[in-house]
Amino acid sequence: MIKLWIASVFVEDQAKALTFYTDVLGFTKLQDIPLGEARWLTVASPSGPEGVQLLLEPNDNPIAKTFQRSLFEAGIPATSLATDDIHVEFKRMTDLGVTFTMEPTEMGPVTHAVFDDTCGNLIGLDQLA
Repeated sequence: MIKLWIASVFVEDQAKALTFYTDVLGFTKLQDIPLGEARWLTVASPSGPEGVQLLLEPNDNPIAKTFQRSLFEAGIPATSLATDDIHVEFKRMTDLGVTFTMEPTEMGPVTHAVFDDTCGNLIGLDQLA
């Protein structure tokens, strides 16, 4: 059996990203391994830390910078996260100062919102019907 283990999101600053993904989103830091100037830095949902880890990967590669910037400028989320109550999370995150580029919007079987992770990415937030 094959399963999803790591998903990457490029970030401009790993320390800033770690603060955002743990303090604002509530993720748990799982791995923090120094690799020269960068780190192998993963976080996961506290409801499933044995599940998929999100690698906060430095965007120091020109290809990564171009990809990240292009997605952001086009308004395309780098990845999407799920929640059981998007309206509660939207209010909680807005109260913490998170900028949403799209408020929760019903789109068929999903309610979708998009926020800025302060590290160069737009991130989707979804609630399944």
